[in-house]
Amino acid sequence: MSGKPLIDWAWIGSHLDDIWALTMEHILLAFVAVAVGFVISFGLSLIAIRWRGTYGPITAVAGLLYVIPSLALFAILVPITGLSPLTAEIALVSYTILILVRNTVTGIEGVPVEARDAADGMGFTGSGRLWRVEIPLAMPLIVAGLRIAAVTTIGLVTVSALIGQGGLGRLINEGLRTSFPTKTITGAVLSVALAVVADIGFVLLLRRLTPWTRPRGGNS
Repeated sequence: MSGKPLIDWAWIGSHLDDIWALTMEHILLAFVAVAVGFVISFGLSLIAIRWRGTYGPITAVAGLLYVIPSLALFAILVPITGLSPLTAEIALVSYTILILVRNTVTGIEGVPVEARDAADGMGFTGSGRLWRVEIPLAMPLIVAGLRIAAVTTIGLVTVSALIGQGGLGRLINEGLRTSFPTKTITGAVLSVALAVVADIGFVLLLRRLTPWTRPRGGNS
């Protein structure tokens, strides 16, 4: 055994710009995937709520996409979209849809009947009740879905390194390929840190969006 340290701090210090660029790439890939996935899932959720018979087929297709191994999905997409960010994003988005649709539909359908009746009594139309009553009350479950999707996507982004994308996943792959643990550890630690920050961020976002759930009074 040599006395070589597990982490080469000198290498990290001399490659901060590269590490920062890969971190930003990781964040961008994850953000776009979750944002696009949420837009698609929200639209599908509204369709499923409006026409309940569509919920089963929607979740069946989303479930099928969710269980396809990432390597198999890349093998299908690469001949069509190439080794590009688009390939990575299509794969990442597909893994968010099931989570987001289920949470959104469950949250909206779980709104108490009393709240719906009160909205009707106040003269809200169907769309008015949806946007001003049902969606705000469903926000805890919607944001919970976003939390799960975001944390999961941040982890999955690393797999995109197999097609030349992947942000911090590139560091992990390069470290494994060259037997240089500093790269692997740096990529892994920063990926975990991003997931933790995203999780905390969604907790704070939920508190901001649902101020009525905070306890009132008490010691400050």
